[in-house]
This record gives sequence, C-alpha cells and structure tokens, in this order.
Amino acid sequence: MPEFINANEPAIRLGFFLGILGLVALWEVAAPRRALTQPRWLRWYGNIGIVVFNTAVVRLLVPLAPVALAVFAAERGWGVLNLVALPFWLEVALSVIVLDFIIYLQHVMFHAVPALWRLHRMHHADLDFDVTTGSRFHPVEIVLSVLLKLAAVAVIGPPAIAVLIFEVLLNGTSMFNHGNVRLPAGLDRVLRRFVVTPDMHRVHHSDIPAETNSNFGFNLPWWDRLFGTYRAQPALGHENMTIGLDTFREPGELHLHRMLLQPFRPGKGGYAIDRRPPDGDGDR
Repeated sequence: MPEFINANEPAIRLGFFLGILGLVALWEVAAPRRALTQPRWLRWYGNIGIVVFNTAVVRLLVPLAPVALAVFAAERGWGVLNLVALPFWLEVALSVIVLDFIIYLQHVMFHAVPALWRLHRMHHADLDFDVTTGSRFHPVEIVLSVLLKLAAVAVIGPPAIAVLIFEVLLNGTSMFNHGNVRLPAGLDRVLRRFVVTPDMHRVHHSDIPAETNSNFGFNLPWWDRLFGTYRAQPALGHENMTIGLDTFREPGELHLHRMLLQPFRPGKGGYAIDRRPPDGDGDR
C-alpha cells in the first residue's frame, strides 16, 4: 500500500485539486458571497499561473515529496510514531492533527517575522477573495513550507496514507475556505466548529491589521480558538469589508510577474504581527 500511494501521489493530488477547484468555482457562480471588484480573467491568469510555476519549482528544487519521505522513514524506523505501538487509525488521526497544527504555527510565523511576511503578503495582496486565492503563494514560501513538512514528517514518522490525506485536506480546504460562496448562517456556525469556513477565513484577508492577524487556520479551526487568534466576523461585515493590502491596490499588481517580484520591491515595507513601521508605510 505505501508503494502504491507513493507512486500515485501526484495523480491523486492533481485529481482532487482539479475536482475541488471546479466544484467551488461553480458554487461561486451559483451563490456568490461578494461582488468581485476585479476582472476574473486577470486574477485567474495570475493565481493559476503561480500554481503551475510553483509546481515546477518544487519538483525541480525539492525532488523528495513528503509522502515519499514517509515511506522512506517507515522502512528505516525513523520518527516518533515508528518507535511506538499504536493502532493504525490512531497514528493516522494523530499525524493529520499534528501536521495541521504545524501549518497553523507556520502561518503565524509568516505574519510575525517581517522577512517571512514579505513573502506571505503576496497571498494577501489579492484584491478579491475566491477559490484561486487559496493557491496564491509565492514560490519561495512554497519551498520553505515543503521543507518544513519534510522536517515534520522525519520527526513524527507518520504513515504515508496520513501524509497524503493531510496534503489533500490542506489543498482542498484551502480552496473551500477561500471560496466566494454563501453558506446559511446556521450551517456556518456548525461547520466552523470542525473546519475553517469561508466566512471564518475571509476575516483573515481584511485590510484591517487586527483582522489580518487572526484566523490563521487552514483546515482545523481549533488552534485559533485555543491560542486566542479567533475572530468571529469582520468589523465592517463581509459585504463591506475591504480585501487586500493598502500598498498593493493597483490592478497591475495582479499580473504574474508583479506578484513574483512583490517580496523584493523596495519601499513596500513589512511589519511584524500587529505592528506597523513608524513612518506609517505598513501593509494594512
């Protein structure tokens, strides 16, 4: 089974990615939460273009995928879970939960450390919020994230199937909770106890710093509640809140080449979490 998972991991992940992307995109057309402010074609060419670019970069620079490392670690007895005897289902569940917590901590650090924020702010510079925003990350951030996941897999020693489940969930829930979709308020209240919903995560894309620095979860919502970073709703409401960053409001910033250059642009500053530079040139 591990060999089958390792051999078919790219096809499995691609299939889920395309399927969830298509379903959420159709949902956005049928029941949108907000009116878009920018042409869809302009944002989608940049956001989907960065996915293709990131995939090529990761395959070139990090040839060992986390699933493959999990198989390798199991064969050699590396990692905590390969040293203890637990029921297989419990190993899978613990692995997914711990990996999700690590991604939550990673997300907080990409807001807290100015150098990392300069990379991560490309994700926040989207002027609208839809399914493609969930895959809009700078390639340097993606490479760092993959390296962190590889380190986590080596230490934890999770089953390969757990790593695959986590990767599919992370990608799928990221597209779901970035969806410009409308959920009944009662259903949203129930769902956000178990998974990050679009209304919960949209708060994180507000241009108000206190809201930008909240709701860091991608998959499980528990970490935000546990560590005090949860914010239920945006102050201005979902229809009236402003998405994006004040320093990247020109539509030209949505082009792929401008997105790639954002972390290296002089004069665009960065800030540690909940703090802006003295001159006021902060990325709100």
